[in-house]
Amino acid sequence: MTRHALALLALVAPAFLSAATPAQIDVEVRAAMARTGAKGMALAVIEGGKPVLVRAWGARNVKGDPLTTDTVMYGASLTKAVFAYTVMQLVEEGKLDLDRPIAAYLPKPLPEYADEEERYAAWQHLAGDERWRRLTPRILLTHSSGFANFGFLEPDGKLKFHFEPGSRYAYSGDGLILLQFVIERGLGLDLGAEMQRRVFGPLGMKTTSMTWRADFAANLADGWKEDGSVEPHDERSKPRAAGSMDTTIADFARFAGAYVRGEGLRPASRRALTAPHLPITTASQFPSLQVEAAPDKRIVGLAAGLGVITFNGPQGRGFQKGGHNDSTGNTWVCVERGRRCVIILANDVRAEPAFPGIVKLVLGETGMPWRWEYGAVDWAK
Repeated sequence: MTRHALALLALVAPAFLSAATPAQIDVEVRAAMARTGAKGMALAVIEGGKPVLVRAWGARNVKGDPLTTDTVMYGASLTKAVFAYTVMQLVEEGKLDLDRPIAAYLPKPLPEYADEEERYAAWQHLAGDERWRRLTPRILLTHSSGFANFGFLEPDGKLKFHFEPGSRYAYSGDGLILLQFVIERGLGLDLGAEMQRRVFGPLGMKTTSMTWRADFAANLADGWKEDGSVEPHDERSKPRAAGSMDTTIADFARFAGAYVRGEGLRPASRRALTAPHLPITTASQFPSLQVEAAPDKRIVGLAAGLGVITFNGPQGRGFQKGGHNDSTGNTWVCVERGRRCVIILANDVRAEPAFPGIVKLVLGETGMPWRWEYGAVDWAK
């Protein structure tokens, strides 16, 4: 091989070849669990749009039952990316338009839905503020609604606008839930059933659901909190676009592979999911309503996609979605070139400090903005 060919290979190889062997990944994960005290982790690697490694380590519950690749784990906010993928199918079919105001889909004004079930009761708080009429599916999927993450976190417990819709990024679960409401009340569709029919079923995700299933109990992961206490798995009775999905590492690997291959969507729709729709102007993701950073302090190329965030790095454009609660830490990081991804599901929130190192080991340097994702903490380098 000529010197020129060797140099070319050195440039191309990091974008298409795993930076680590399965044995090296095993050593790294075990060391990370020992270092952080995390009880359980599961990982999948996607190369060329196909799962090439799916593994699990540790325990799924306090009894010490093993965490396996088929253990049901909480997807948390990874749900948002699957929801956005589902929405794009509705857009392709002409049922939704990303830029059509949601008012066009609802039989009555949003604030008049005052007697709905509790998860939808917040819309009545918007009475008197007509800015809700400017909301579109694109605005809601890019976290630029102007809402806090959830209205119940407001000092008075009421949902409200903090800025003009579409003007900036501020993470909002309620924004995704509002789009779910539009799909259910405006289009007359059951979100859980639609995601099963459009995503989980066709992709062979047999142990994934937006709501609890009794058969999950046989191989179910509980979670560990930061203080080491155990939190039982929540049996969610209603679909919630912001984060009710239960899944397994094997199932989510199937989804991630299909997602980067563009399966189930036209090429333009797939590109739209991870296109940079709106620059992100904050120093970190949370708190969601923080003051925007000075222009020279912003992360160049960081932007909102549809249900994911996108970034630029040495391997080109990448995208990411995380998932977190008191006892869950998940991440999904991909580089578009080579259709390469790492998915980590952890039923122990203490595992999160290990994510940057594991992802870098597998994918090489991606440019993933870990400090923005988790805040200015020492381990997020």
